[in-house]
Amino acid sequence: MAVQTALPAPLAELVEQLAKLPGLGPKSALKVAMTLLEWPRGRAETLGEAILRLRERLCLCSRCAGLSETPVCPVCADPTRAPEQLCVVAQWDAVMLLEETAQFKGYYLVLGGLLDPLEGVSPGQLRLDALRARLAEGVVTECILALGATLAAESTASHIKNLLAREFPRVRLTRLAQGIPLGAEVKYVDKETLSQSLRYRQDL
Repeated sequence: MAVQTALPAPLAELVEQLAKLPGLGPKSALKVAMTLLEWPRGRAETLGEAILRLRERLCLCSRCAGLSETPVCPVCADPTRAPEQLCVVAQWDAVMLLEETAQFKGYYLVLGGLLDPLEGVSPGQLRLDALRARLAEGVVTECILALGATLAAESTASHIKNLLAREFPRVRLTRLAQGIPLGAEVKYVDKETLSQSLRYRQDL
């Protein structure tokens, strides 16, 4: 009978932590761990320090909840942008892509995810209170949903539509035009398609 060799404890611990990252299963995590093990000590330490600095130097913008090195991110701190337009995205990386199009001149709000009952994501886990607070200021006249075209995005859009109809009926609600393929997430859409979708957004 073949003897199954267990991973050394330090390696097993690293594999367990890496496997928690999106897109990494146990086999992929082991491959990454073995690669790190082959690196020179200095290179591995540099990676570890970069991860620690990421946690220490980045925070969530107090205004839009996007990643920032300062309490208020550069976009929210820019007084030349259009305060009447608020673009709602699921995650911060969508903001980067939208900014690359140079089509949108308003402000953003990061929800922190999308409604997904199968994954246990409920309305209470999204930053819907932050959205209410921004709209309650009375400055925003158009709320643009840039959430993608997945089932979770559709569910989230429907929830926000009902929220605005109930609490902020005077705010125009629009979404990115359906140039985005069904099933795609905003962060995976090419810049030109995203630019066109933003330019020709539609009323909900």
